[in-house]
Amino acid sequence: MLDAHSLFSVNAELYGADELRGLNLVMGFTGAAEAGHVVSQLGTELLEQLDGDLVASFDVDQLIDYRSQRPVISFVGDHFTDYERPKIELHRLQDGMGQPFLFLTGAEPDLQWERFCRAVIALADALQVKLVTWVQALPMPVPHTRPIGVTVHGNQPELIDGITSWKPTAQVQASIGPLLEVRLIEAGFRVAGHSIHVPHYLAEAEYPQAAVAALEYLGAASSLVLPTDRLRAAGLDVGAQIAKQVSDSAEVQRVVTKLEKRYDEYAGHETRRSLLTKDNDELPDAEELGSEVEAFLAALPAQPEESTSQDEPNGGSSQS
Repeated sequence: MLDAHSLFSVNAELYGADELRGLNLVMGFTGAAEAGHVVSQLGTELLEQLDGDLVASFDVDQLIDYRSQRPVISFVGDHFTDYERPKIELHRLQDGMGQPFLFLTGAEPDLQWERFCRAVIALADALQVKLVTWVQALPMPVPHTRPIGVTVHGNQPELIDGITSWKPTAQVQASIGPLLEVRLIEAGFRVAGHSIHVPHYLAEAEYPQAAVAALEYLGAASSLVLPTDRLRAAGLDVGAQIAKQVSDSAEVQRVVTKLEKRYDEYAGHETRRSLLTKDNDELPDAEELGSEVEAFLAALPAQPEESTSQDEPNGGSSQS
């Protein structure tokens, strides 16, 4: 069995500090389970808005299939530059009240999932992590006009009961977040995962409202004050764009109204009844979700269009 410790390198000076131990760990990975680009937005806010230090870095050359997750590189005039190397990193951050916590984020590994899980467990064990909270975002047949839902899971009933409204039994395609939840619980850690419900037709666009919800749920579970102001402001702009798109299309209005009716019908039922399933407890298929509105709203710009200079090539900007 390959040594999991060889997957990461640590900041030796910080790694040995007593104040790094006994903190809560927050996790989120970009990749398959990131509807609305929730984890990307969340990571940007935490790393840009909060003070912190790099604790450990993972060897992405062993974990990432570059042909399936092709990194971005810029071409400027007559040369290539600014290669955006994939990262999986563990940071120590301080929340809005100066409370320290650990944040593990980056690209979802393509390879060596079990070894990666062992490496995360080794770090969590060495740092005596108290509670692990993590987030993913899933496309769901819910309307954007209703509160953003969440399914909380793990082994902490006090963080699940009274919040989760969706408790089905189903087999789904795995991603690294759910597998880490399983392995961390098996290793004896306290874990609470949060699956944010993103309207299916907004899954391909940046949806700041869902990122705000994710930060609020993570903050509440971990007793942290996490930044949401910039995302709330962005959400106002996105909300106005969506409202215009809906008002301009009778077909879009029809689909949203149908989703609202379904949501409202099930919202009053017992919590064990899924808000998202049909009467036979099956998930609706893609056709029932309204392919027309998905294509229409997913094309929303992330921000109002700005004029570009002729000196700037199309597609010259990149996103992290």
